[in-house]
Amino acid sequence: MREIISFIICLSFLGFHSCDKKTKHNSVDELSELKVRHQVDTIGFVQYAWQMDSVMARISSEDKIPSIEIYKAVICPHDDYAYAAGLYNTTLAGIKAKTIVLVGVAHRARNLELENKIIFGSFDQWDSPYEGIKISPLRDELLQNLKKETYIVHDSMMQLEHSLEAITPFLQKNNKEVEILPLLIPAMTFDNMEHFSEDLSEALGNLMTSKGLSYGEDIAIVISNDAVHYGSEGWGGSDLAPFGTDSIGNEKARQKDLIIIKNSLENELYPSNIKLFNTHTVSQDDFRQYAWVWCGRYSVSFGLLFANKLNQKINKSYLHGKLIDWRSSLHSPHIEVTDIGMGHTAAANSKHWVAFTGIGYR
Repeated sequence: MREIISFIICLSFLGFHSCDKKTKHNSVDELSELKVRHQVDTIGFVQYAWQMDSVMARISSEDKIPSIEIYKAVICPHDDYAYAAGLYNTTLAGIKAKTIVLVGVAHRARNLELENKIIFGSFDQWDSPYEGIKISPLRDELLQNLKKETYIVHDSMMQLEHSLEAITPFLQKNNKEVEILPLLIPAMTFDNMEHFSEDLSEALGNLMTSKGLSYGEDIAIVISNDAVHYGSEGWGGSDLAPFGTDSIGNEKARQKDLIIIKNSLENELYPSNIKLFNTHTVSQDDFRQYAWVWCGRYSVSFGLLFANKLNQKINKSYLHGKLIDWRSSLHSPHIEVTDIGMGHTAAANSKHWVAFTGIGYR
């Protein structure tokens, strides 16, 4: 459902809008020179600073506790703020760097016949509630140092995708000077993930070394993901409830998610753990198919390979993962958003729910 809504909204932007109110504080000359990516989902995510202030006021006090951690990488949700805003905030509180490499899901990549390439955009700026968020100049330097078979620049895919614009308001709320380096991971074989993450970590590591940039303090990685999508209704005719949708079945789904996280994403992040996660979530007979329905099955696998290899190159060690929390649109409290002009892009009930997790890596 979210993808349909996002597609309709995006078509309206592509057809009728140029640089709109999000960049209104720039001069006319600046606007004419900037290539701006517009927001796709204005239902599940905030458009305005005042909406963000309202969302922040409504999340629990526990989710607003400042973090003493400095994470090099995190796995962060991208579900509706009504369901997941608190987990966004508490997960991203450990991200202190100015430059953030965003590793996103590419939900509609198959429609555009995109696979087995890292997807970049060529935008200069993204719409955000805080007058636009800049693209890091490191992106263009990075592309000059990547092998041509590793990536593609595809603005239409970057414009259609919602999984990273979910995260940027929280980053910018914490640091108004933050800059992003966004990329998307479509369906990809694990062998290609290995090769491309090696190329990306080598290129970025060399740039960081030449510029004296520190991993965690100056540059961090945020991986977008929603965990299990579960239920028997509202999935385009698919039944995603192998355990059933009564209380016992939904609890079994929750426990399976937690076991996957514990066995493959927490503690010392050995390459074998990342491969295990990929085995849990991606069909080993056809890499384009799910084994267990995480929409971040590619972004998490690739993002952790990349983040881990970068840490090995710079700090000569593997990352260490800490579970911040696992929540879902069924199991966790919601916040009210309809009175501030937002809503829900999908139902949340025993027959249709989505999980999300926050995991920090040092």
